[in-house]
Amino acid sequence: MDVTLVTTNPGKLREVREILAPFHAAVSALRRKLPEPQTSSLREVARSKLEAVSEVPGWVLVEDSGLFIRSLGGFPGVYSAYIYGIWGLDPLLELLRDRPRDAVFRTVAGLRYGTRTWYRLGECRGTIARSRRGTGGFGFDPIFVPEGKRRTFGEMTAAEKASVSHRARAMRSVGKLLVRETRSRARPD
Repeated sequence: MDVTLVTTNPGKLREVREILAPFHAAVSALRRKLPEPQTSSLREVARSKLEAVSEVPGWVLVEDSGLFIRSLGGFPGVYSAYIYGIWGLDPLLELLRDRPRDAVFRTVAGLRYGTRTWYRLGECRGTIARSRRGTGGFGFDPIFVPEGKRRTFGEMTAAEKASVSHRARAMRSVGKLLVRETRSRARPD
């Protein structure tokens, strides 16, 4: 089945293509800057993004991810992309110098087909490293160490990251949903 991922982030496109490939989903990209409403909910951001591309036919996929750091009250959370774009990594590491480093990465994937919409959540708990490590991935990957691991996402191969990441968990759930929905559409009444 063909799925249109709406994103301007080539790293996300690469990850989503790899994760959905075993579900026989051919993912194409629609490069479009989407609205990021001022809200505390990743799901609300995903809903807003889907509304912004209501004219796109077929299976349409959006996602929004955030890094939620407990000692910072969940900051940067839904503002992660914005904060990363302004700060990069160093100011965040400085903020955490004398604070607990527990964090969770969350992704909400929004999927639409016609008038039906589904949302899937993926989470990955972990900690923030003391310094950036690795050059893989994108965004906060060089400072996030998944629970039970010693390396950051930035130090992992794409396959290693996909085995535990928040985005991979959300997208595998999307893949299962795509398979189920495609099979139900193919059944005669």
